[in-house]
This record gives sequence, structure tokens and C-alpha cells, in this order.
Amino acid sequence: MSSSTPTPRPPGTTAALVLADGTILWGRGVGAVGEAIGEVCFNTGLTGYQEVLTDPSYAGQIITFCFPHVGNVGTNTEDIESTATAARGCVLRADITEPANWRSAQHLDGWLKSRGLVGISGVDTRRLTRRIRDAGAPTGIVVHSPDGIFDIDVLVEKAKGWPGLEGMDLAKDVTCGQTYSWSETPWDLEAGYGELAEAKYHVVAVDYGAKRNILRNLAGLGCKVTVVPASTSAEEVKALNPDGIFLSNGPGDPAATGAYAVPVIRSLLDSGKPVFGICLGHQMLSLALGAKTYKMDIGHRGSNHPVKDHTTGKVEITSMNHGFAVDRESLPDGVTETHTSLFDGVLEGIAVDGKPIFSVQYHPEASPGPRDSHYLFQRFVDLMDAQRA
Repeated sequence: MSSSTPTPRPPGTTAALVLADGTILWGRGVGAVGEAIGEVCFNTGLTGYQEVLTDPSYAGQIITFCFPHVGNVGTNTEDIESTATAARGCVLRADITEPANWRSAQHLDGWLKSRGLVGISGVDTRRLTRRIRDAGAPTGIVVHSPDGIFDIDVLVEKAKGWPGLEGMDLAKDVTCGQTYSWSETPWDLEAGYGELAEAKYHVVAVDYGAKRNILRNLAGLGCKVTVVPASTSAEEVKALNPDGIFLSNGPGDPAATGAYAVPVIRSLLDSGKPVFGICLGHQMLSLALGAKTYKMDIGHRGSNHPVKDHTTGKVEITSMNHGFAVDRESLPDGVTETHTSLFDGVLEGIAVDGKPIFSVQYHPEASPGPRDSHYLFQRFVDLMDAQRA
């Protein structure tokens, strides 16, 4: 797939995906009218498109959905992961499916419009996915115009000019504006979301782009959660007197966010409190411990990734969304690799020897197994229990 072999423009075109190398993929516009630029990635999940599109970890990215039928469960107000700006746009194989689900409250197309998300359908997503797999995630711009008129040369130049995610701090764009408390517990088929009745622990969650279901899983185990902005100082966190500290998921380059977050994390590690990190939180914890991170060519994005937990010997099916990873060769003495991807061997979790500090790269709250990874939240709670003993 290159500019030398352009996809023919079909009749009725109202959208295009233009890559920085000049590749043009034509299609039909869905969602908002306009344009959006970002890194073009793919997600292999069979469902969960609403959660994916509202996951702040996807900030700066245009998501290609590998599953061809998107929209079949509609959308609702319960399944969003954040109100912050998350994905920039989406690429679909087929036109949006009509919803057929009792929880659906709005058609996906209308929901995309309401959030200002630009999308394109009618794209050969298999071809695009193979291109990303073989050549890495490109910069692209998705544009939707009802009149089908596009200045391709200008769009190519815009795509070429976008700096890419490496070196980009996006946590500052998706973090909360002020400290708040969280007490909502996980969803139940009969009752919906619950409410924490009695708090046994107090967790401070540093929000680099936190997903709501992470906070719900903590609350479901008796944790009152105080969520603080990414720029919060170590002194401010310690003043809240938490039983444990959680470092959330988030988007962008961990080294860029780490410029201000790593010194804070190092100070928090000295407090002796249990620390649990997920996704970007895992990467920045690793940086704080002295390891290094790197940009992956493809990244891991989907809900069917097998990971081995070396502490138990078990394999769990996990949900992932990361384009950066921790370099295992850079792990310092006293830091152990606890989880490994069985797809490509990438490091997926660490723990500090003899200390209540651990993290994983994947998303245990996203229920891919569906509960294969929920034990990690209990592991965090057990560490807080041990501190009280």
C-alpha cells in the first residue's frame, strides 16, 4: 500500500483516509463532519467499540476496527470510560450496523456526531491492518465532507507535518481538572452500577487518563478512591494519607509525561505505601525505578492477548492498548519481570523485590477473559491489608 498504487475513488465518496506517504483510502463518512489527524492503529476486539473510543489511552490515535460489523449493540451512557477527549477518529469496514441490543440508547452514528468524532466506512480494513502490521503505525488524517470535495495535496502535507506520538505528553490533555472522589462499583445485570457502602481502604489514584472501570474495580473491593490530576505533587498525595497509591493508564510517550511525573513517583515509592500501576502508570513506574521505555512498531491493541503470570504460572487472556513498552534489558537489580506476552514476548508486568510495588502493562478491568485479570486488584488490596498487620 503506497502512493504509487492509489485506491480508485468509488462513486458516492464522502470521506477519505490520507496517510503521510500519500496513500489514499476512499470511503463513506460516518459521525461528525470535519477532519482528524493522528496515529493510525488497529484494534482486534470483536466488541467494546464504545469503551475503546472513550478510553483516554487512545488519545492522538485513529482506530481501525478489525471486526467488520461495528454498531450492532448501539451506544449508551453507561459504557463510556471517560468524558475526556480520547480517540480522534475511527475506520470501519462496513456501514454502521443498526443496533439490536436492549441496552442501546443511541445509534453509533449519532453518538459519534455528539462527541465530534470523525469516521470513515467502506475501507478495506484487512489491507490497512496488514500495512500497519508490516510497516508500523503511520500518521494519517481522516476527513468527512458531505460534498466529497477534498484537497488531497493539503491533506498529505498535514499528515506529513504531524510530529507523531513519540515525545508527546498527552496525559496533560486527558487528566482531570481537579481532585474528586469515586465510589461507584462495578455493573450488575440486575442492579446496574452500585455504590460503595463502607470504605475499608483509601486509595489515591493519579489520573494520567484513568478509565472509569478501573476505579469501579477498586471501589468494588472496598476502596474509597480519591482521584488527583497528573500534575499533583508527592507532598499533596501524601497529605491525603492513602493506604495505597494507584498510577493510572493514559496516552502518549511515557518518557515525555515522565519528565514531571517520574520525580513524583520516586518520592511516593519512598513512602512505603503499596503502589499499583496499569498501562502508562506501569511504564512510568518502570522509568522511576530506573528502566527505559521504547516505541513499538505496531503496539498491542485488542482483547485476546495471552499473558503469562510468572508468579502463578497461569496464562490469562487480557485486553491491551499500548504503543510503548518497557525494555526488559534495562530493568535494574531488585525489579523482577512478572508478566510476559505470549504473542511476541514483550514485558507486561513488573514487581519490586520485597516491596509492595507492582504494575502491569495490560488492562485487567476490561474483562476480556472476562475476569482472568481481576485478581490483580485483589493483590493490591492484600498488600494494603498486609501494611496494616
